[in-house]
Amino acid sequence: MRIAVIGAGITGVTSAYYLSKKGLKVDLIESRRYPGMATSYANGGQLSASNSEAWNNWKNIITGVKSVIIKKNSSVIINPYPSLDKLRWFFSFMNNISKNEKITYDICKMAVESVKLYYQIAKDEQIKFNLYNKGILHFYYNKIQTEHAINTNKIYKKAGLNRIRITHDDLYKIEPALRGKKFNSIFFTKSDKSGDIHKFCNGLINKLISDNKVNLINKEILDLKEEKDKYDKIIICAGVRSSKLAKTVGDKIHIYPVKGYSITVNNPGIASPKVSLLDDEKKIVCSRLGENRLRVAGIAEFNGYNLDILQNRIRPLVNWCISMFPKINSNDIKPWAGLRPMTPNMLPIVKKSKKADIWYNTGHGHLGWTLSAYTAKSLVNKIFK
Repeated sequence: MRIAVIGAGITGVTSAYYLSKKGLKVDLIESRRYPGMATSYANGGQLSASNSEAWNNWKNIITGVKSVIIKKNSSVIINPYPSLDKLRWFFSFMNNISKNEKITYDICKMAVESVKLYYQIAKDEQIKFNLYNKGILHFYYNKIQTEHAINTNKIYKKAGLNRIRITHDDLYKIEPALRGKKFNSIFFTKSDKSGDIHKFCNGLINKLISDNKVNLINKEILDLKEEKDKYDKIIICAGVRSSKLAKTVGDKIHIYPVKGYSITVNNPGIASPKVSLLDDEKKIVCSRLGENRLRVAGIAEFNGYNLDILQNRIRPLVNWCISMFPKINSNDIKPWAGLRPMTPNMLPIVKKSKKADIWYNTGHGHLGWTLSAYTAKSLVNKIFK
């Protein structure tokens, strides 16, 4: 069988992996010179089922509107310039607010299984990617946030995630770098992990290539009609480019490119954290990648297909880092921005085209690293059921 996967980010790589487990040799097609160079390059680093809460709520809408009116930095930033795609996306996003709890449950259930799958892949294939198996700490600043966290925890528990509330004494034992910091509440998810997504992508691809299970092809695909006769099946894992590719065969895939930013603090020193963190109020995540790197990421910017790295987006991440860890070594910081392929209901698209033997595994949003192993395995099982 001739089979191609378009896109060599985390979703495409895991899809190729599970196809290879079926005994298939895969053409993995990537437009960039190297794999994992787009959104799978420098994300927040967390394999975080504890970050499964859907963004579909009025609080995020209000935060985005304030960013337009007040023009200040915030966790959600909307470019007021109108476009039909953006308006349609937001209309659908708001229609899904009433489904927030169901969406959160579905995401969490996938995430719990996906984190386990990554651990198994790394073990079976001997992939080194700065895995930190130390859990994730999630903290909240006031009673309203804490009450919301408690309610979210009920959904998480139903989905199979064990996120527990801990004391400040527990916090300081788990992460001494936070000693002296006070929060209204702290939650800990021991089963969550962190690691370098770029290293994982390249490590797994290199293993598949060395085992003669994948052909890595450097080529830009612009029209699926030109490719579909060359292959028996094509799987689209092209992130924010998936919508344009789908249109070439008459499919509609509703994805908007939501820009996220990160900084990598090199040689952060002993005053920096070892355990991954989630700041719910500021929507900032923090992960340790090996001994010498700290990754801090956040912000959801709705600004179309724009990859400009803006200093006034990077500065809040730097300020957060220094505020949380005043003694951190911050003299070597590398900024980055990437476009998350976000669906209006926050759920990834895992389905077959109505027009041809083309399949989609895309639209994972800010949880591409967390969810891709699960959706890749699910997709391959659907194709060969």
